[in-house]
Amino acid sequence: MNQTSQSRILSIAPTTRGFGYAVLEGENSLVAYGGKTVTTKKRNKTNRSLALIEKMIIQYRPDVLVLYDVRAKGIYRHPRIKELHRLVVKLAKRHKLKTAAISGGDVRRLLLGDLKGTKHGAAELLAKRFPDELASRLPTMRKCGHNEDRRMDIFDAVGLVVAFRRKSVARETRREIISYLILG
Repeated sequence: MNQTSQSRILSIAPTTRGFGYAVLEGENSLVAYGGKTVTTKKRNKTNRSLALIEKMIIQYRPDVLVLYDVRAKGIYRHPRIKELHRLVVKLAKRHKLKTAAISGGDVRRLLLGDLKGTKHGAAELLAKRFPDELASRLPTMRKCGHNEDRRMDIFDAVGLVVAFRRKSVARETRREIISYLILG
């Protein structure tokens, strides 16, 4: 079996109110998931988020830490979120963790097969894939002008970890095919 299928992957999806997280082990084992709300002053919010993320790194001992690519073309992220992202990558290096960044477009493409898919469509798909864990947490579709439900942070993180897993498996499959063709 390849190494990616046995890996433990932690994803963090920072938001202005905190972050969503998910831990996937193997192909289908959602070890942990949730959302953390951090309510303090601006600078302390970043430090508090970092402290909570470090606790998760220590607790779950992931092989890879996955984040959204905050520098992807056409993406706007608040400067505090960009700073938090940079500090999380630095924290991961301190813990000798591999890191990966995936764009929101890649997440939609890998989950839905379509760049025009919605976050709610991705959340529905994830709730079907992990019904015991996520079905009861699926929020109703957001109406125009309403704030996003806080539970979407969880689905952002789970979507990120599943997309990374699919991307890794596809990459390894391509390597195996090329190796087979070359070596015969």
